[in-house]
Amino acid sequence: MKLPAFLLLFICIAAAVHAQVKNINSIINPDEVLKTVSTLAADNMRGRKVYSPEIDSAARFIASSFSRSGLIPMQGNRSFFQEFYTWRTHLMAASGNADGIEFNSDDLALLATDSLVQFNANEDFEKIYIPAGESLQIKVGELIKENKKAIVFIDTTQKQMFKRLKRMQPQSFNNIQPILFVLYSGKPLGQMEFTIHQSVQQQKLTNVVGLLPGTSKKNEYVVFSAHYDHLGVGKINEANDSIYNGANDDATGTTAVMLLAKYFSQLPKMERSILFVAFTAEEIGGFGSRYFSTQIAPSKLTAMFNIEMIGTESKWGTNSAYITGYEKSDFGSILQQSLAGTDFHFEPDPYPKEQLFYRSDNASLAAVGVPAHTISTSKMDVEKYYHTQGDEIATLDIENMTNIIRAIALSSSSIIQGKQTPARITPLENGK
Repeated sequence: MKLPAFLLLFICIAAAVHAQVKNINSIINPDEVLKTVSTLAADNMRGRKVYSPEIDSAARFIASSFSRSGLIPMQGNRSFFQEFYTWRTHLMAASGNADGIEFNSDDLALLATDSLVQFNANEDFEKIYIPAGESLQIKVGELIKENKKAIVFIDTTQKQMFKRLKRMQPQSFNNIQPILFVLYSGKPLGQMEFTIHQSVQQQKLTNVVGLLPGTSKKNEYVVFSAHYDHLGVGKINEANDSIYNGANDDATGTTAVMLLAKYFSQLPKMERSILFVAFTAEEIGGFGSRYFSTQIAPSKLTAMFNIEMIGTESKWGTNSAYITGYEKSDFGSILQQSLAGTDFHFEPDPYPKEQLFYRSDNASLAAVGVPAHTISTSKMDVEKYYHTQGDEIATLDIENMTNIIRAIALSSSSIIQGKQTPARITPLENGK
């Protein structure tokens, strides 16, 4: 029996749509989440430390997933690998004095590409003091951009951020004047002499970037990102473990980006283009996101969903997450509107003292006005396994993590479809 032409056409269209649009649960499900995050956080990845062979293995794993999802390289790239170089430095000796106060290498951190750096009383350089509560990351970015030789005195209440600075290496794509950081509770001192010796080596770093082109607004981009590097291998602890697996930090976020790429690639094309990015070197200074921010005009970036540490319950329990910098744009309220009628809810960052908005890869794009926010569940006041060898797969709530990834997929749809556009953020380099 022959079917009417219109019915045959309907059946063909329905079959094509069914083949293309898979149920979100068939793509983003606990089995896929566990399989992906387990690969990234496996012992054989040895903590995905920058410059290691293992982080290169992780990059290839992510790129392979992007390829299977049908993504294409970002314009200007021949592959999914966005490569750049940094100067890897190691402080060998540092000493100095200011107004009779002696300082040693414990009190000093240097950003420079020279092996020998000196500051003396007869030289003209900027002197800056960063008090308690002021963002150190923003000021560092401003100094690098201004390219001025400077000594920065950092209040001792910011000791943890100072330790992060000591792990940083300057980037070669922006040759910077030496910046010396001094941990000291007081205003910039007058007469000073400092001498710093360091070893210098240039090394390659790699972001992994995949593009899903849009249609009517293909030159407007929505970014889903996470960092895939972690801390590597350290001393053996009481549990006879030396590997910082980084399961929650940030294999969870990277897993989310990979599965979101797979999900959106199965849908009919969206109006806006989507960039899926796995950043490198977040743990040593956010170099990956900083480089990425120089490769695309900020005006083309509509929004950034940076995903970090979503493997544990938030302080509100399951089916919830918080958004850093919630008050800085209407990004969060747009997401929540899209989830109306569901059990999931986004909340403002409950840890303002931690300055989380400035401590992840979203900060590099927020600094140039992009509505760039980090989505997380990590209880930063009591996060037991943060930056320890205990950050392993067994500590993750895979079911809840799966629900979070689904919520991000569903809540982002109105932005990707071009129906809503988050307000721009006041550029951070303006100090606001």
